[in-house]
Amino acid sequence: MTGVEKRAVFSLSLLYIFRMLGLFLVLPVLAIYAPDYQGSSAMLVGLAVGIYGLSQAVLQIPLGLLSDRIGRKPVIFFGLLCFALGSIWAANADSIYGLIAGRFLQGAGAIASTLAALLADLTRDQHRSKAMAGIGASIGLSFAVALILGPIVSARMGLPGLFWLTAVLAGLGIFLLWAVVPSAQTLSRNAEVRSLPVMISRCLADPDLMRLNIGVFSLHLMLTALFVAVPSHLEAGGLHVSRHWQVYLPMLMAAFIVMVPVMLAAERRGRVREMVLMSVALLVVSTLGMALTAHSLGWFLAAMMVFFVVFNLLEANLPSLLSKTVYPGGRGTAMGIYSSFQFLGAFAGGTVSGLLVGWGGLSAVFVFCAAVALAWLLASWKLQVPVAAPSLAVDIGTDELQRNGIIERLRQWPEVLDITVIKGESVVYLKVAAEFDRHQLDDLLSV
Repeated sequence: MTGVEKRAVFSLSLLYIFRMLGLFLVLPVLAIYAPDYQGSSAMLVGLAVGIYGLSQAVLQIPLGLLSDRIGRKPVIFFGLLCFALGSIWAANADSIYGLIAGRFLQGAGAIASTLAALLADLTRDQHRSKAMAGIGASIGLSFAVALILGPIVSARMGLPGLFWLTAVLAGLGIFLLWAVVPSAQTLSRNAEVRSLPVMISRCLADPDLMRLNIGVFSLHLMLTALFVAVPSHLEAGGLHVSRHWQVYLPMLMAAFIVMVPVMLAAERRGRVREMVLMSVALLVVSTLGMALTAHSLGWFLAAMMVFFVVFNLLEANLPSLLSKTVYPGGRGTAMGIYSSFQFLGAFAGGTVSGLLVGWGGLSAVFVFCAAVALAWLLASWKLQVPVAAPSLAVDIGTDELQRNGIIERLRQWPEVLDITVIKGESVVYLKVAAEFDRHQLDDLLSV
């Protein structure tokens, strides 16, 4: 990587950390403090936990498309500003409705797809996978740090203190954006990292992509629903909020220890589908276990441990499966849709679990999560995991006659598995077999 590329990866990873850490910090404690707000009810507490997902889901793709027109940095600045203002609003709220409004405004800064596009603008194709892996690691780190830091900070500063901290993180992000993040000279026209309206319907019509979308929706629905119920249950079991990190830390450590060996073994033996199905089945068992062992804190924590290990395993695997499944040139659009389903799941989880707590108590939430996991298992039963195939972006020019001739030749090659042609672009996207001869392609293009 060049110096600019390294600076881009480092600074954008920090931006992801500031943004996601701010969102995740309140997740393990919001359900404990929100009932103290004026006008609070179980349903409104759940809404406060999950409402950020609604604004994130609605604005994720539109803001990405807007960044194609006005530039990445103005959109990222707007997103961080929304996040800061939402945090300040929530910090000063004295009613549950003010808290909900602040959380909604936090989510309106939906800049994940724009950050990914800026990273693509600033890195070359051969380094993009490593750069995206760095971003993924930063998100995982944010989640782990937030689960530990959130309970500790809130015990000393209260919920408003957490929101003020997230506002400071957003301010640091704005400084980083203008002072450290490199500016892109040209916007990437690579569809692998952009959402294109004309390709959305193709993604939504693909049954395997939709199974993955349903999967991430269900996964984040369960996670958010559990964070409506679990913190209160731990408090009722005698664990003060300041000690909750002692519960989450061993679970996260176990998840990271188990995750990598299991993923590598499944890939090596060609058992990724079986690993996914087994993991979803364990989600059913663990959430049902939480419902059945709610009276015993030890057994309840054991069931929670299984859930967190499996959650992290699936959270790491689903994006990888998406990359293998999506048609060439469709990664940007598919990831935009995938992210929207993820955040919609968070919204649904918070809202529905709030209703369930008011209706049937905390155990109703655990049973509901088990039912969601079972539905996901049934929906995923016919999931197909394709063999990993390299994707190429090939510039074939704009001359219509020449383009048609090259595309026709490519379609005759058995090593070319799929071709995506986007109207108005000189680049076509190929998915090719491992034995594909790049020199043969170079010879074709030089004619």
